[in-house]
Amino acid sequence: MGDLTGKTAVVTGGSRGIGRAIVERLGRDGATVVFSYHSRADDAAEVVKAVPGARAVRVDLAADDAVDTLFAGVDDLDILVCNAAARFSPAPVAEVTPAEYDRVMAVNARSVYFSMQHAARHMRDGGRIITLSTMNTRMPAPGAALYMGTKGAIEQFGRALMGELGPRGITVNAVSPGATETDLLRTTNSPEQLAMIEAHTPLGRVGQPEDIADVVAFLAGPDGRWITGQNLRAGGGLGG
Repeated sequence: MGDLTGKTAVVTGGSRGIGRAIVERLGRDGATVVFSYHSRADDAAEVVKAVPGARAVRVDLAADDAVDTLFAGVDDLDILVCNAAARFSPAPVAEVTPAEYDRVMAVNARSVYFSMQHAARHMRDGGRIITLSTMNTRMPAPGAALYMGTKGAIEQFGRALMGELGPRGITVNAVSPGATETDLLRTTNSPEQLAMIEAHTPLGRVGQPEDIADVVAFLAGPDGRWITGQNLRAGGGLGG
């Protein structure tokens, strides 16, 4: 367990799934955690109750003022975890509407870019920036072009930003989960597809949110100090 005592972390999308596991793990490691949620106030309240010192901020990450709202009241920033992603229904490129494109891009890519910008301006030296990508940027899936595009974008944001922030000792990395036990996984895959995923995963199961949170915590902690510009694929061996 890394020691994050005295550190302040901001996590987007922290009320459930992988985001909640990240908030809980960083909190256990000693960080003070501010996390965003969009609509699940009851879930957010449960996380605040479970994680001492945690604070929930309701934010629509597609809004123009999202970043100002997210970071309001955060005086010292040490760790930024961009986890939130817009819910989407897989659709062929030919069927995606401009409105859906704008919404998914705003939440998954634009909010990440400007959260990174805020961190570049205000994060303390020696900080950590971690984005959540997806194995689909390595293993393309039909119907996921828009989602994959947003995740590919944030991977490239990070690759550029590491050079800009490296002189200050700030690391910038991505984590790409494989199939992980979340509502999104269950709603976008049939039981047959899930069984096939498990069969093709060398470790023989889908991931749990805590599996991903542990990887994020490693990058956020002192032991991650010499890793930057990387995309750690956390999928139990799925995709090689």
